[in-house]
Amino acid sequence: MKTIISLVLAVMATVSAQANSQTSITQGETVVKPFKIAIDEEAIIDLKQRLASTRLPDQLDGVSWEYGTDLSTLTNLIDYWREDFDWRAQEALLNRFDQVLVDVEGNEIHTIHHRSENANAIPLMLVHGWPGSIAEFHKIIGPLTDPEAHGGSSVDSYHVIAPSLPGFGFSQAPTEPGMNPEKIALLLAGLMQNLGYERYAIAGGDWGAVINSHHANHFPERLIGLHSNMILAGPPEDKTQREQVTASEAALRESRGNYMRGELAYQQIQGTKPQSLGYALNDSPAGLAAWILEKFHGWTDMPQGAEGNLDDYFSKDELLTNISIYWFTESITSSMRIYYENRAVPQTKPTTYIDVPTGVALFPAEIYITPRAWAEAAYDIRHWAALEQGGHFAALEQPDTYLSELNTFFRLLR
Repeated sequence: MKTIISLVLAVMATVSAQANSQTSITQGETVVKPFKIAIDEEAIIDLKQRLASTRLPDQLDGVSWEYGTDLSTLTNLIDYWREDFDWRAQEALLNRFDQVLVDVEGNEIHTIHHRSENANAIPLMLVHGWPGSIAEFHKIIGPLTDPEAHGGSSVDSYHVIAPSLPGFGFSQAPTEPGMNPEKIALLLAGLMQNLGYERYAIAGGDWGAVINSHHANHFPERLIGLHSNMILAGPPEDKTQREQVTASEAALRESRGNYMRGELAYQQIQGTKPQSLGYALNDSPAGLAAWILEKFHGWTDMPQGAEGNLDDYFSKDELLTNISIYWFTESITSSMRIYYENRAVPQTKPTTYIDVPTGVALFPAEIYITPRAWAEAAYDIRHWAALEQGGHFAALEQPDTYLSELNTFFRLLR
């Protein structure tokens, strides 16, 4: 599995929110500052003014999403964003969860840090990807930290740590080149140390899955377990393992591979010239919405033609909360640079085998499909579930299934 991550990812290839005025807590040499999202009213007014002045392009007759984001879908979303979307309500929803800013080696990392009252709770770090954010996890944080209040068992309790990746959302953006997924993993390991956790679990998809693999590669002794909803592994060197691909895996892998060949333009531009794209997306909320919306449409388990309707899978508030985080924090450019850094910055510690108990939830509309035998050659697989429904943004699209998968896996390790 030499360079699991580099092999696969060669293909994949004024923040207004402020810390509140509560007293900072010093843990050893680390300053942990309480945080609440509080976007300036002027920024909200500016957003609405920009939306009112949007100049949209034309669209060919008889098409929907074939050329990119559908015009009518985007128009409806922009209208809702301008007239009906209530940022303050969404801000309050996110602020239900305890949050902090933590200094890690000079990098200020924002994270949800919402602890369970159960003394036996597992510390669980949930790591998002692009174009996601901490908002992806809002449906599952309550059931994870207080399962009994949501019809579950106290056995399945977790302390939830859900960081904004460096350069994403409310975390500080890097000011120098080099912040690749491996370096982010090292910072997140430092974050957990600075919060006082010596042993913990990690979970995530997209870049979160990549970062977590680096995390496990560097610090296997710290991890209770690793859960992934986008497991990545290249073909094993062993011929027998390489050929142990079931017919259903081969069919799904071929189907998703054929589909994704038409979905990779974003990786090319973000992996080579993210700054150029950033000028447009940082200045136009409509452009930003179009760029992100395309991924939610294309990576969700739904019909991809005109018959598919995103409103059947996500509310407009959910979509716009995520997009608004990128807009208000002006983090779209810094977030896209992860693709460039992944290509440009070599991995410092080669990956051979991830010797950490690993659980996998394989959703059928995931953007990469790894056969189980390939994953078993690269990770200590303890749980594998090939699911019937769901896509890339699992915690938001299929929260009940995703939550169940987390619980099923981590029960094996309690």
